[in-house]
Amino acid sequence: MPAPKKTARRSLLVTSAVLSSLALAAPAAVAAPSPSGSPSGSPSASPSGSPSATPPASMSTVGGARLGQPGTQVNLASGVPVLPKDVSARSWIVADAESGDVLAAHNAHWRLAPASTLKMLFADTLLPKFPRTAKHKVVPSDLAGIGSGSSLVGIKEDETYTVHDLWLGVFLRSGNDAVHVLSAMNKGVDNTVKEMNEHAEELQALDTNVVSPDGYDAEKQVSSAYDLTLIARSGLQKKDFREYCSTVSAKFPGQTKKNKKGKPVRESFEIQNTNRLLSGDAGLPVYQGIAGVKNGNTTNAGATFTGVAERDGKVLLVTVMNPEKQEHNEVYKETARLFDWGFKAAGKVQPVGELVPPKGAAQASSEPGANPSGEAGGSGSGAGSTAGTGSKPVASAPAADGSSGIGIALGITGGVLVLLAGGAFLVNRRWPLPDLVRRRTRP
Repeated sequence: MPAPKKTARRSLLVTSAVLSSLALAAPAAVAAPSPSGSPSGSPSASPSGSPSATPPASMSTVGGARLGQPGTQVNLASGVPVLPKDVSARSWIVADAESGDVLAAHNAHWRLAPASTLKMLFADTLLPKFPRTAKHKVVPSDLAGIGSGSSLVGIKEDETYTVHDLWLGVFLRSGNDAVHVLSAMNKGVDNTVKEMNEHAEELQALDTNVVSPDGYDAEKQVSSAYDLTLIARSGLQKKDFREYCSTVSAKFPGQTKKNKKGKPVRESFEIQNTNRLLSGDAGLPVYQGIAGVKNGNTTNAGATFTGVAERDGKVLLVTVMNPEKQEHNEVYKETARLFDWGFKAAGKVQPVGELVPPKGAAQASSEPGANPSGEAGGSGSGAGSTAGTGSKPVASAPAADGSSGIGIALGITGGVLVLLAGGAFLVNRRWPLPDLVRRRTRP
């Protein structure tokens, strides 16, 4: 993925503000006890694939030494809000999506089963490969090896789907059937797993080991809150990725059947995004400013989620892995609490680490002719189009108190998705995101 060309005079007046470092004395880390135990039937995965109830004493230090320490890492100082006390996740991270500053973290590098959040890496690896208008007729071998009990979008053998259809199935319904069809188009599951692991290494997501491209539980398949956040940050540089992960509902092709007159007819059915901060649920409103990214839930992983949201010019990424509490939608509730804290703390708290750039970012940013759009290559002529007939991006997000507030619409139509003021990583790590959201005036 080519990074945008760095210019000598880069305007810092961007829609999503880059946080300035504060001249605060760095206090000692606040160490919170790690959640002990795990939900019934939901053991976490260690690097060896064996169950583990507590984080290792020593973890990766990619992004900073503090991030390799167990427990909660945050710099408390005057004016910095306290972290929410009702967060039970085994691992979590709050980061500025643009500057890369990690505002706070808890066991950030603990290698755990990722569930379907791993589909972010699948998408970031494969999205550039196929034009969204390309068509594929499904054969039985395409659907081989799908794990028992997998989430499915409803792909049928001998039916033809566009790549656009398949990606909607991946992002909205977390369809393992769609993942396997796309993997078959990419020379098979084994090749796809190999390329995903190579891409993870390029992103410096070194806690991640891919065994199954769909995130289905597999021995030694692990990632971390830190890595999932890196992966989401990379994916959000791609226009198609932003579009799919922010789409609330869409029409999906059904199975061809004969009507009363004996003519073959293929109708469509509606699918909805299972990211409940984006689509909402009973007792869980749509989160103000939410713009994606991906959720997951398996026996080994428990509930996992990575989200991106914008508020008042700040764009944050939050990843939550395996809450100990078993309440309905707990992973989304804890994510929302961490988002709330992050938006209050941004600009006040001194970072405890950083999201590192991909290995090739510095080199790519210095090359002439680098693509300033940061889009997925190979997305074809359809890359600049909208999600297609029937696809519905978020129109607005209500304020947390239930009032209309300032409507937040995702800028995912032609002409809106542009890099903010150009430039790749500033000081070798800053990575301005394309315009994720556009503000609407109050109705």
